[in-house]
Amino acid sequence: MLSKKTKYGIKALAFIAKKSDRKPVQTSEISKSENISQKFLESILLELRKSGFLGSKKGKGGGYYLIKEPESILMTAVIRVLEGPIAMVPCVSLNYYEKCDDCPSEETCSVHSLMIQVRDSTLKVLGDNTLADISAKK
Repeated sequence: MLSKKTKYGIKALAFIAKKSDRKPVQTSEISKSENISQKFLESILLELRKSGFLGSKKGKGGGYYLIKEPESILMTAVIRVLEGPIAMVPCVSLNYYEKCDDCPSEETCSVHSLMIQVRDSTLKVLGDNTLADISAKK
């Protein structure tokens, strides 16, 4: 299940991407529009800034803005930053692989083979969608 942190992070990025003037957007504006706690949102936006998706400007006219073009921000990258591994179990993760303690053989494990299919399908959907794609939807 997607965490609220990730859900709110995606919503905030989409809100910022929808702004045609590219001026910094204040946290309070995003918070009010997307119904997200401002304090929680600030921590999410800070993480997105540290990860290279957003820049920030202090003072009058300040706020957060996209550093990259929305077309170049893949949802896989956003999910990995905010959520961590995309795979549901560590033994099928491409970036966070760990062998399962309770499994003697990945080759014969029925859960392993099923979760590879789930991972691949999820990666396809997320990899086929950019911030531009999701922010263009009404």
